[in-house]
Amino acid sequence: MQQHQMTAARGINIALGIWLFISAFLWRHSQDQFTNTWVVGALCIAFALLAIWAPKARYLNTILAIWLFVSAWAIPALSVATVWNNVLVAIAILVVSLVPTLPAARGVRGPGAAPRL
Repeated sequence: MQQHQMTAARGINIALGIWLFISAFLWRHSQDQFTNTWVVGALCIAFALLAIWAPKARYLNTILAIWLFVSAWAIPALSVATVWNNVLVAIAILVVSLVPTLPAARGVRGPGAAPRL
């Protein structure tokens, strides 16, 4: 197996980014909210993938989550669904981005691997 494995936290942030990206196309948004939603979703995915190999890059998603939260209220929206979707996703991205990569999760060992001393 690869030395660097995707942690659950990075996987969750990837899933949240995918949802955010897709949600931009699922219902009507103002032009600014539409652009903001799909761009932030794509960046969330990219930053989570980067954080698999460079763990401190997860803080890029922390900053992105803060922006998404603020922009949900600051950018005019056509639907309250857009505001609440982006607020809830922002909170989830923020929380998950603060979860560090655990040392045990960095290298996966097979069933026959010798114990480390």
